[in-house]
Amino acid sequence: MSKTQETPSRRPLSRFLADEQSAVQGVPAARPTHAGEVIESSTTELIAEACQLHGAPSFGRFVRVESESPIIAIVFNVFTHSIEPNRRPTAYGKTEAELRLEQPQIFELLRTEFQALVVGYRDETGPVPILPPQPARIHSFVYLCEDEEVAEFTRSDEYLRSILGAAKVPTDELLVATLRHALRARGGAAAYLVEMGKELSRLLRDDYDRLSSLLRRIAR
Repeated sequence: MSKTQETPSRRPLSRFLADEQSAVQGVPAARPTHAGEVIESSTTELIAEACQLHGAPSFGRFVRVESESPIIAIVFNVFTHSIEPNRRPTAYGKTEAELRLEQPQIFELLRTEFQALVVGYRDETGPVPILPPQPARIHSFVYLCEDEEVAEFTRSDEYLRSILGAAKVPTDELLVATLRHALRARGGAAAYLVEMGKELSRLLRDDYDRLSSLLRRIAR
């Protein structure tokens, strides 16, 4: 087989073995500047493939999709699966490190993807906490929002309403995780928790037990 025929078959595997190869050569592994790439998109949510296997942004994390009007979204689901529907992963009774040494080819079929709830976008005036005019484009890059971006976007409480009104998301868990990220972006400022607690009390005024549970878990 010629070199030109061999090269494409090695590319998927090298994607996941880059860290190991770099470690052997004594060179730090190159890390992508983006967290993922959009592979499915609608006005209300998106699905992106993570750049690294098991390397998706954490649950509740704010992410930004680069476009003419950058889109802001919150990660609400992360999953790893086989790209071949008829080749489901099976248990081998070995650690991942052992499998990478003995059967590295099985990782060629695995991909980590994440779903994110669209909660707004940015224009020339700053954050806009409503759905964008157009969904994210397929193959757009997804980036983690920096603390400054998170703090700026969460000045408004509209993102809480977006989460509460969303379908197909674990609402309470997402509220807790998202508010904890917003708090962390502000250095844990207690005043912000008080402010958002008041807003949640208005939104959930008919469900005191649920509100109390949320606030306790956020403050932990």
